[in-house]
Amino acid sequence: MSDCSQYLSKKHYDETAHPPRTTSVPPDHPPPQPPPYGTHGRGGQGGQGSQGGQGGQGGHGPGGGHGSGHGPGGHGGHGHSHGGPAAPVSRHLRKVIAAVLIPFATAVAVGMLVLWPGDAQHSGGPSGVGFDRPTFDARVTAVKEVDCEDVNAQPQQPPPGQEPQGQPGQNQGGKRPCQKATVEVTSGKDKGHTFTEIVTPDATRTYSTGQDVVVAYAEKAPRDLQYSVIDVDRTFPMLLLAGIFALVVVLVGRLRGVLALVGLAVSFGVLTLFILPAILEGSNPLVVAVVGGSAIMLATLYLCHGLSARTSVAALGTLSSLLLIGLLGSLFIGWAELTGNTDDQTGLVHGLYPDIEIQGLLLAGVLIGSLGVLDDVTVTQTSAVWELKQADPTASRRTLYSAAMRIGRDHIASVVNTLVLAYAGAALPLLLLFTIAESSVGTVAGSELVAQEIVRTLVGSIGLVASVPLTTLLAALVVSADRHRGAVGQPAGVAPAGQPGRPGQTGQTAPAGQAGAGTAPAAPVTSRRGKRRKPK
Repeated sequence: MSDCSQYLSKKHYDETAHPPRTTSVPPDHPPPQPPPYGTHGRGGQGGQGSQGGQGGQGGHGPGGGHGSGHGPGGHGGHGHSHGGPAAPVSRHLRKVIAAVLIPFATAVAVGMLVLWPGDAQHSGGPSGVGFDRPTFDARVTAVKEVDCEDVNAQPQQPPPGQEPQGQPGQNQGGKRPCQKATVEVTSGKDKGHTFTEIVTPDATRTYSTGQDVVVAYAEKAPRDLQYSVIDVDRTFPMLLLAGIFALVVVLVGRLRGVLALVGLAVSFGVLTLFILPAILEGSNPLVVAVVGGSAIMLATLYLCHGLSARTSVAALGTLSSLLLIGLLGSLFIGWAELTGNTDDQTGLVHGLYPDIEIQGLLLAGVLIGSLGVLDDVTVTQTSAVWELKQADPTASRRTLYSAAMRIGRDHIASVVNTLVLAYAGAALPLLLLFTIAESSVGTVAGSELVAQEIVRTLVGSIGLVASVPLTTLLAALVVSADRHRGAVGQPAGVAPAGQPGRPGQTGQTAPAGQAGAGTAPAAPVTSRRGKRRKPK
């Protein structure tokens, strides 16, 4: 017998032995309405393969999941699920979240307007970092070795307490070889102009023919001394590295990667156009850091993750952790009597701009340094709670919180280690100096130079650790507080697809011929032969 004949025979047997049942719907019974949201529901659960097996129950979620069961022969049913993104919470909860975030965002915008530095320029005075004069591109066209005495080159003086040592390239006759480099300016009004640069053997850098360099221009100096080499040109490798970074982010993250790059540009813009100029203008560094950091947080979070309740909860968790870091930092920086003036750069800033509060600058650095890691933690925890609720819509707040905290504890261990290593890497030369110092660990740790880094690390780590339970609790409360929905993304009174509902709930799947309490009686069922049967 052919396959087609077998199929037709089996179909005839199934229809004769097990005629399909049809349900007549009263005329006044309204047809089921589609849910208001276009997300996908869960697939139906398949029937069990008993004799005369029951058919699978179709899913009733918003996405229209479906299931099918197979009868005799013990074949279990199967279901299909069309999962989608988490649906938004109810309008009531959105209003509650907006009532918290909108005043905060308004305060940030007003703060930026009040603290905006305006058109004040701070480029007139010296900065002490070698970029006080206009710079231009140049190229080394020739390098020749000469005697330092012939070009009147003087060696650099050794640090106090050290004796001058012979240089590696010093000749036996006492002559010291110097480099005489011919440099050609390749940009600016003096393009094509050449000058000579003398490099002593004790200099930290030497030059080679064809090397691109950066030169500074002093207008009031003699013509032969107007240009001098201040650094090598790193434009190409830096741009290449930035391009590779952007390419990797876009290839892996796709649209999210593009949005992340836009958020990075926004962060850089707020930092360079608002935070730094406002601090130089004399505004309180802590206030500027709080306002600017909050603006960066709001812009990057909503830009990268969209305008949703999930992102809003992450923003609230980040804000709470930032406030905690600010309070702890202000308390312990003052209690430990840290001035913040511990290195040459800070001392130079204080000397050039005495109105800047150096202690507040230290606290501002702690806040801004912790902001990026805070975003990562809060977004991860919020997403974990949302996905757990989506997987089990009947989960309670306590269950969601406990499950998400198990995820958060793993995150805490790696994040704290990351922050500590980041600060240790930045202060690695300092740690090397204290390693060879003849002092006890307590003495070294109590010095302001090291205590500043310890306070910075511990305060930031406390804020990061605290952000996990804070954000998890907020997310669990928000995702479970929706009383107008039976589950996330499902309309009121509808039980989750594939799960038995409580009596009195509409949309639940009841056994054939039974009606749940509080629901309309089951419609009369007619068989294929037209015989009317009374409901039980």
